[in-house]
Amino acid sequence: MLIRREGADDAGVIRAITAAAFARSDRGAAGAATRPGGVPAEAALVDELRDSAAWIPALSLVAVEPGGEVTGHVLCTRGHVGDAPVLALGPLAVRPDRQRVGVGSALVHAVLGAGDALGEPLVALLGDPGYYHRFGFRLSEEYQITPPVAGWRPHFQIRLLSAYRPEVRGPFRYAEPFDRV
Repeated sequence: MLIRREGADDAGVIRAITAAAFARSDRGAAGAATRPGGVPAEAALVDELRDSAAWIPALSLVAVEPGGEVTGHVLCTRGHVGDAPVLALGPLAVRPDRQRVGVGSALVHAVLGAGDALGEPLVALLGDPGYYHRFGFRLSEEYQITPPVAGWRPHFQIRLLSAYRPEVRGPFRYAEPFDRV
């Protein structure tokens, strides 16, 4: 599989993969809302982020199978800890028939490496600690970073990158489109 930057013709397939990946009835209380028409909010979120000032084109990556088919997507957008610019990872989406075969892991490793190469200090995300721990994510409290919603504490995580400075601490803020999810 090849991991590459999102191309000009990828928006439609990214939207479809994201909708399929998040179209589950067992999402529980932590899952995001479904938009009218039954479309998961994460699918619309990617489009809204792409049109926002938080968009970082170099950090929107797709997984491409040997036959040229896109099967996964990850992105990091601009977030903030206090006034310090940092990265927010998500959504991460893999086509359901390609989940649990390493596509998501490859995407996460690639976006973390790209963020580090760009000189970013850290990456924040809301997700399953059991999954993201393998990539070096730790609960945000270890770094004195607080999630936007207090109830997210058990799932709000930080991955330090090479440019991290200990003075980057305080409340985390996602880009504005996340406020609607």
